This record gives sequence, structure tokens and C-alpha cells, in this order.
Amino acid sequence: MSGEASFLDVKILGREYRVACPPGEQEALLAAVRMVDDKMQDIAHKTKNTVPERVAVMAALNIAHEHLSATKGAEMSFDSSGVKRRIEAMDTRLNALLDQQELDI
Repeated sequence: MSGEASFLDVKILGREYRVACPPGEQEALLAAVRMVDDKMQDIAHKTKNTVPERVAVMAALNIAHEHLSATKGAEMSFDSSGVKRRIEAMDTRLNALLDQQELDI
């Protein structure tokens, strides 16, 4: 029986759900439930919308946007030392070419 998913009863936006959960993943699932419930509560409060399906879609879109923005930010942070070396090499070559042109004039 080990390795089989157990079930947890959770509440999101006032509704109860029974969800499967692999062993050892209960804390992660509960953290995800809190995140989704908080986002849905916030959206329902701000929009005064009480239709759970609409609130769920808006929460999913918000969470996806936040995730994609964070992922994009992580992709953009990189080691710039290689770029700096290439720029310095190009600068050296350009200066050498300009010096040569001045001698030819």
C-alpha cells in the first residue's frame, strides 16, 4: 500500500474538495491550496464576483502570469562576464581598425 496516493479534504473559496495526494506531498499540496484560496478570496473580494468558476479562472490566469513573469525574470538573469569579455574584444578590434584607418589617411 506504500507509494499509493492518499486523499485530503481541502476547502477553497468556501467549497470542500477531496484531492489525491502522493505520500510525502501533503505539506506542498496544503501550501498550494492556501495559495489558490488566498488568490481566489482576493479576486472575489476585489471584483465582488461570487461565481466560483469565474473567480477560479481569474485566479488561474493571475497565478500563471505570476509564474511566467518569475520564470522570464530568472531566464534574464545570467552571468554577464562572458558578454563583457566579448564587448571588450570587439572594442579592441574596432580601435585597432580605426587606428589603421588613421594611418592610411
